Amino acid sequence: MKHLHIKIKVHFIIIAVISLSLTGMVKAQEKELLSFDEYLSLVGKKNLGYASQKYNVSMAEAAIQTAGMFPDPQLDLETTNNGVNKNMGYVYGTSIGWTLELGGKRKARINLAKNQSELSKIQLQDFFRNLRADASLSYIEALKSKALLEVQQDSYQNMLQLAKSDSIRYRLGTISLVTSKQSKLEAASLLNDVYQAESAGQQALTNLSVFLSDNPITGKDVAGDFNAFNRDFSIDDLILQALNERADLLAAKQNTQVAQSQVNLEKANRIIDLGISAGAERHTEATNEIAPSPTVNAVKLGVSIPLKFSNRRNAGLKIAEMAHSQAEVEYKQIELGIKAEVIQAYQQYTATQKQVKQFHNGMLTEAKSILEGITYSYKRGESSILEVLNAQRTYNDVRKDYYQALADNATALIELERKTGIWDINF
Repeated sequence: MKHLHIKIKVHFIIIAVISLSLTGMVKAQEKELLSFDEYLSLVGKKNLGYASQKYNVSMAEAAIQTAGMFPDPQLDLETTNNGVNKNMGYVYGTSIGWTLELGGKRKARINLAKNQSELSKIQLQDFFRNLRADASLSYIEALKSKALLEVQQDSYQNMLQLAKSDSIRYRLGTISLVTSKQSKLEAASLLNDVYQAESAGQQALTNLSVFLSDNPITGKDVAGDFNAFNRDFSIDDLILQALNERADLLAAKQNTQVAQSQVNLEKANRIIDLGISAGAERHTEATNEIAPSPTVNAVKLGVSIPLKFSNRRNAGLKIAEMAHSQAEVEYKQIELGIKAEVIQAYQQYTATQKQVKQFHNGMLTEAKSILEGITYSYKRGESSILEVLNAQRTYNDVRKDYYQALADNATALIELERKTGIWDINF
């Protein structure tokens, strides 16, 4: 009996040493946490697609300056030999010409450029709206993968401890060799699940770097509370908010302004422009014996009027007017589509809220208590190892479904706020 007591004590010491080693490994593998706000800030700074879209705004602003430019003047220089080999003198002249734009063409060009610039800014906002939502979904996926990994690790550790306990019980002769091997085999199988969950978590972290334009996320881990995604909304308020804030709807509305500016420019371009010129000439002395003449200086002014026969064909104006009508129809279509999107997103969010609430009503607690009860009975020899394994799998499935429901709820909230055009997510 004394020998048996010493042997059991040695086994407990080994288990304690293994536990301390595992704790030390966990501490050694702790990573710096990458918060959600920090991640979104990095996305705004390092995403190349977003940086590329910003150039559209800069180019549109530069186009405003170009649109406000006046026509360049034209300088003409000329000389004439009044009579070759007859000494009739020469004529030297210079003149400057300028086109006087009529009909408000310059103002129409500036208005069009300003409207296009405003459209590019709104489109940039819409690009970031979708970029922010997509990046947030990837962060949620990484957070879910981390939670599922913890489930697999907990399950493996529980089964590993049970396998060690069964090994001692087998040596004591209280269970059979088959039962002892069964628990060891289940622990080995759960370890493979841990490896698979680790791979899924690493892939989720790698996917985060895609939104940072391949800037690797090394030595960092995600962090957050899934329970921070609870909101109370009114569907009517959400629809009104979406119609006032959705950047793509604002862009569609601004596009109608751009189209109207194009119509105004086409109308202005149909107005004729005047060409104005002013110059001076110098006629040198003519020494011809038949018709001698002194040196003469002359000043000349001129106006040119184009004959715009092309105004009979107003295809450009008709195209601009049709483009404006098309933009108005597209705006109404987007408006109707947004209402449907918000309603569908709201319905999905309320459904996931109900699912999460179902888990909070005792499913997790009940599954855990069943596992603990059967494990306790098994250690006392009142239940079989198969009952323990079934209870363990049930508990694992419930925990996985719980984290999946939390992730679905977070995803539904992100999509709802994307569709609504609001953003207050922080966890």
